[in-house]
Amino acid sequence: MEGERYRSPSLAVDAVVLRDIGVVTEVLLIRRKYPPWQGKFAFPGGFVDYDEDPVDAVLRELVEEAGVVGSNPEFYAVKGSPKRDPRKHIVSIFYLVEVDEEAVPVAGDDAAEAEWINIEKLVADDISGDHFEIIEQLRK
Repeated sequence: MEGERYRSPSLAVDAVVLRDIGVVTEVLLIRRKYPPWQGKFAFPGGFVDYDEDPVDAVLRELVEEAGVVGSNPEFYAVKGSPKRDPRKHIVSIFYLVEVDEEAVPVAGDDAAEAEWINIEKLVADDISGDHFEIIEQLRK
């Protein structure tokens, strides 16, 4: 079968959502409900469906996981190391997404929690996989 001869990585998207509250920058994160990284913070995201544009997928995942409507996704980064996820080879596109700064996140789908968090208070041990690398880039 052709699918077995040509193995391909899965494609995922992650929404990077920021807001400034005075001098504090907050990032919208979900706490993962399931393994891998159960209980750790992550950017809202998930897999791109077949026949779905990644730009549409990131907006869909933001609503499904955090209950927040986003707009104007803008490419930010790609993470694709074959070992970045223990389940399988997953390439993720990270998009900066605009939202209403008054939006109140509500956990859904694969998220146990969804909340705005001060980006300076995050430490690597609290973050899923390679998402902390994105946090560090955002801090610069």
